[in-house]
This record gives sequence, C-alpha cells and structure tokens, in this order.
Amino acid sequence: MDGNRGCAMGRIEQMIRYAVWSSGLDRIVIGISGGIDSAVTAAFCCRAIGGERVLGLTLPTAVTSLEDIEDSRHLCSGLGMEHRVISIDPILDAYRELPGLTLSPYLLGNLMARTRMAILYYHANMDRRLVCGTSNRTEYLLGYCTKYGDNAADIQPILHLYKTEVYDYARDLGIPETIIRKPPSAGFWTGQRDEHEIGLSYTEIDAALRSLLQNGWKSSNPVEERVLSLVKASEHKRLPAPTLLGTD
Repeated sequence: MDGNRGCAMGRIEQMIRYAVWSSGLDRIVIGISGGIDSAVTAAFCCRAIGGERVLGLTLPTAVTSLEDIEDSRHLCSGLGMEHRVISIDPILDAYRELPGLTLSPYLLGNLMARTRMAILYYHANMDRRLVCGTSNRTEYLLGYCTKYGDNAADIQPILHLYKTEVYDYARDLGIPETIIRKPPSAGFWTGQRDEHEIGLSYTEIDAALRSLLQNGWKSSNPVEERVLSLVKASEHKRLPAPTLLGTD
C-alpha cells in the first residue's frame, strides 16, 4: 500500500467515526449497488465503526443484474455487515399509475435514485442510523448524479476522491476483483455504462479535471472543454437552493 494512501485512509475512517459520534447515533446504513464506489465506501465504514454496526441495502429493479446482487451479498458477507435485498419495482409500478405519467430512461432513472434514497432514510429514521453516501469527486463535479437521490446523504466519505483514485483504494481495501473489473454503471437500464453515456473514459475525465483545477478552470483542449461544459451545466446540483433568507 502507498504510504500516503495509508494515512489518507486513516483520515477517512476518523471522519466517519467523528460524524457518527457527533450525531448522537451509533450506526450507518448504506446503499450497496454491486459497484466499486459503494464497495469502497462500505469497507471504510466497516473499518471505522465495525461491520456489525453497518447495514447494507441492495435495492434492485427488473433491470438489475443478478451479478450485481450476488457481488453485493459477497461483499457484505466479507465485510461482516448485515445485508438486505429489497426490490423497488412495486414502488415504480405505483408511480406508473400517476395520471399523465411519461417515463423516459432518464426520468425513470431519477425516480429510481430518489426512491432508493427515500428507503435508505426510512431505515435510518427507524434504526437511528446515519445515511452514508457513495459519491466520488469526479461524478460530483460532472453532475453525474441525481439531485436529492444518490447525492443526498448525511456523510460522504469518498467525495474528495477522483474515480481513478477509488480504484487504488479498492485494491488496498481488498475489494473483490469481480467488482473492481466491472464496467461502471448506474444500472438504470440494461447495458447502461457510465463512460459510454458521458462519452469519455474516467481516466480522460480525471486528467482533464486535474488540469482544469490547476489552470484556473481554463480549458486547453477539446476534452477539457467537454468536461468544463459538464461542470458548468451541473453547478446547480452543488449549490444550495436560492432563497431570500437573510436579505431583510
């Protein structure tokens, strides 16, 4: 393990412990998708407060692969944390009864993300847990997330990590290779792949983000221009809702 990452891992675990302690609670609930971000985040939570105090919820739909569900089971078992599988299809079916409902893959994906977060918060409220988010820095800056869906949480342990860094930590943490090698996907529809949807690889995106940050967010090539346009277009996802509070 790289020495700097070892120190950084300790800081992440300390942050998780402090967040739990300062909340007056003692447990965490986290959505487990079968992907690398939730796997790494869950591992950090278990290292920080013990697997017996971490609940993992896998919330599949009809398009969720059996591989993702089995990878989630295997991960949670290896980490010593409780794992439950709860289909959200009945809830999505209820949405379809709404008058005039029109669903595209994009709209349905947002409903999935927000439904999953509502269920996570239900369990948090019921069991006095903190909801742990799984967003990484790359997707946060690109706005590749659903507002009040997967970007809503009480604590975000890997939000400061670029996607390519998440893979480094995954190997240090002993995340199963089946998860590490899996193409990143939000799982909103069959065959959906993050990099195909964005149109760039995460290696390209992270290199562009680092360069943009170093150069005052001024682009110098077409890839950086593309990434910068995504960052600008998604700014509303990173800002608090506009209000007039404090103006009078």
